[in-house]
Amino acid sequence: MRVALAAAVRTLPRGAGLAYEPKFDGHRLVIARSAADVVLQARSGRIVTSAFPDLAAAALQLPAGTVLDGEVVVWHAGRTDFALVQRRAAATAARAAVLAQSLPASYAAFDVLELAGLDVRARPYERRRALLVDLLLPLGPPLQPVPMTTDPELAATWYETLPASGIEGLVVKRLDQAYPAGRRGWQKLRHTDVRDAAVVGYTGTPRRPLALVLVLPVGDETPLVSSPLTAALRREVAEAAAARGTAEPLATAIATATAIGLGEVPYRILDPPLTAEVRHTSARHPPPEVLRLRTDL
Repeated sequence: MRVALAAAVRTLPRGAGLAYEPKFDGHRLVIARSAADVVLQARSGRIVTSAFPDLAAAALQLPAGTVLDGEVVVWHAGRTDFALVQRRAAATAARAAVLAQSLPASYAAFDVLELAGLDVRARPYERRRALLVDLLLPLGPPLQPVPMTTDPELAATWYETLPASGIEGLVVKRLDQAYPAGRRGWQKLRHTDVRDAAVVGYTGTPRRPLALVLVLPVGDETPLVSSPLTAALRREVAEAAAARGTAEPLATAIATATAIGLGEVPYRILDPPLTAEVRHTSARHPPPEVLRLRTDL
């Protein structure tokens, strides 16, 4: 199932016929309920049903022939915690059953693609939204429709106040819009100027990576060394690479990259690359700040 994507904007779109939803900080997830079972699909197309047995069990309440698009999140201390979602997504099947009890997942659904075997993607968003609400409200958590408003002033209030709950911005859709599968037909407004960057390597040792080597989505594609990694990110890099089945999780070769203020430094190549969210920067500013890995792409 090819999911809809969103193009980044710098200001809040306004005008008639627009809908605004909070952008939850989690993993994109498609839920497909067939007559026999439930399949959970990541944005990349990878099947991740075994990682979220709690959501798979909850989705058995859906009518056969239902396909939903949304975000899986984990709530902790009153806010969504992306690192905990990553932990859930990377768990083995045996470990996932334990984590489902200690770190239960929630599903923030924002679209319905099929209902009772009928493909509804060509219908206007406004109609699909009504179908989604009618479907999920009687069921309750952990399957829930995301909030939505057509009031730009309320959306602006959400944008300013919801980050404390882990909401990272807004997604804007046209009420008359069909589901834009595989296209950037929606718009997203985020609180920070964040970009996806290719992680082509790392500095340090396989057991203790110190910084990531990134190719930013703008510029001359010169690999840049990030700012130092947090302990949590070091663990995530090692785990994400190990999950790809490489014998030496992080090291395959040595190259050099530009470290701002230090010149060329050696690093170990990571092949294939990972993807990380970084705070946007350039060679004239401090090193790129790695916010998190994106293993759900």
